[in-house]
Formats: sequence, C-alpha cells, structure tokens
Amino acid sequence: MARTNFPEGFLWGGSIASNQCEGAWDEDGKGVAILDCATRGSRDVNRFVTYKTREGKIEKCDLAWVDLPEGAQVGVFEGFDYPTHEAVDFYHHFEEDIELFAEMGFKALRMSINWPRIFPVGDESEPNQAGVKYYRRVFECLQKHGIEPVVTLSHYETPVGVINKWGGWADRRMIDCFVRYAKTCFTEFKGLVHYWLTFNEINGMNHYYYLCGGLVSCDQETVQAGIRNMLLASARTVKLAHEIDPSYQVGNMISYNCVYPYSCNPGDNLLVTKRSVGTDFYSDVQARGYYPKNVLRGFERAGIAFELTEEDRRTLAEGTVDFISFSYYNTAT
Repeated sequence: MARTNFPEGFLWGGSIASNQCEGAWDEDGKGVAILDCATRGSRDVNRFVTYKTREGKIEKCDLAWVDLPEGAQVGVFEGFDYPTHEAVDFYHHFEEDIELFAEMGFKALRMSINWPRIFPVGDESEPNQAGVKYYRRVFECLQKHGIEPVVTLSHYETPVGVINKWGGWADRRMIDCFVRYAKTCFTEFKGLVHYWLTFNEINGMNHYYYLCGGLVSCDQETVQAGIRNMLLASARTVKLAHEIDPSYQVGNMISYNCVYPYSCNPGDNLLVTKRSVGTDFYSDVQARGYYPKNVLRGFERAGIAFELTEEDRRTLAEGTVDFISFSYYNTAT
C-alpha cells in the first residue's frame, strides 16, 4: 500500500483545558468557575458540586444533574478537596510545559481560556487585566515555539457569580455577558490566535446540565432555554469574530460517538436515527443556522414550552460556524 503523508499545514497536536491544568484558581483576580466547586471523584464516587442552602447548611449534589433548593449558592467551602485548585500548576509553569509540547512535535494546541480569569463574576463591564496579560504571555510562548493555539472560549468554566445571580444559561442575560467576554478575547489576542471554538462539547447539555450550562434546575423547559441561549451566544460570537478580524476561523465543538444499527432490521435503524438527533441537531443549528423541524415538533409533542423569536432565528442564520470540530470517544450499537 502506498504511503500517504499528511497535507502541508496539517495541525497535529494535543489538547488541554484551563480547568484541567492551570490551578491558581483564585490568583491575580480570578473569579470562581463551575469546576472550582467540584470535588474530587474516583472510580467509585462521582464528582459533586458544593453549595450552601439559604439556612447556611453546606451540601453537595451530583455535578451533572443539579436541582438546587431556592436561594442556594454554589461555592467553595472548607472540608472538601477541589482538584482544579492546584491541578498541574500550568499557570506558573506554562513556559516549560509548552517547551515540552514543542519537543513532542506539536504543531497545534487546543486549549481554553478560563472565563472568570478575564471576567471574575461574569457580568463586569471591563476585563481583569491580569488575566488578559497571562493569556497573552501563553499565546506569545506558543508562537515562539511554532505551535498554533486552537482556543475554546467556554470549556466548563462558566463563572459561578452569574450562576448564583441568574441560574446559569437559562437566563438570556448570559448571552450579552458571553459576547462581551468573547469580544475582549478577539480584540486582545488578535494576531496571536487564529482558530476559535465557542463551547466545548455543547451537546453535553443533553445530560450534564450544570457542568455545561451552570443550570441549577434540570426540568426540560429550563434545559432547552439554556441550550437555545448558548446557541444564540455562539452565533453572535461567530459574527462578531468576523467583524473584528475577517481571517478568524470560528468553529463549534461536539462530543461525537458514532452509533451503528445492531442489524439491518428497520427498528434498529430507527433507533440509531432517534439516538443521533440529540447530538446532530447542535451541528445543524450552528452550521446551517436554524433549528430542524423535527426537533421543534419534538418539543410540541413533549409539551415543552419553547420560545424562538424572529430575532433569534435571524441571529442563528447570521452566525454559522466556519468549521465543525468534535471529540471522538467510541462507537456503539
């Protein structure tokens, strides 16, 4: 068999996320992010998010499915082990880490910016300059070693400040906050970053309501409002990026597990189609610019109240992504 080479300019590299590696969770003005409130997990124990009830009692609940009592506040409290607080301390050692990446032959590094390192609460009008300075140094270091950053704006790092204020992405005010944050990144790091992703594995909202969207209620109307608002924020962000720098390439990010029918039985094939809708529709909206009719009909049949205004429809149509990206874990039948 003839040997096939990767094309010229192929970006071969690795991936990290700020919550996985940075540490320094409260240094230089950084605010609290979703995963800063997540306790350490193990093979037998899931990770939990810690919160305080209105009466002041400290509780914890499953990180994925969160349904907090009214008035509860998510936060960091004594007596719990939070792995993001130290991680591998990339924050203080990024220069030697990036040097190692270069030795490995990386031509690209997919990474994320920790939103509350730039906007600590999430709704500020001006960014935290210490956070801006830090990421500029990281990008300059990558440039020095010939490594192209592929930067995710939101990789499970929603600021807890706005979650406690508004209940996470179910509130439309989150859209403006995210766009303001994105505008800061697009402006401050122009010339250092060329490839952007809006939300990491956005279809995780099918199952991980708090982790992905900071939702403190997991009824389906709240979840679908959160998904809609994230998709609207993504669309506005793509359009804004192109206005700031027409050369920017902005993509989406999907967790993709390919599902095959167990047999040629029509029932098995129908099951695959139904299984795929929950994942594929995110790419439909972000790449094609509209909600598929079968998804909207599904909301009607399920009795889910769902609002999509004409302005929302225009926003989605005007903010389609430049490329689709995905993490591929496994296949299933």
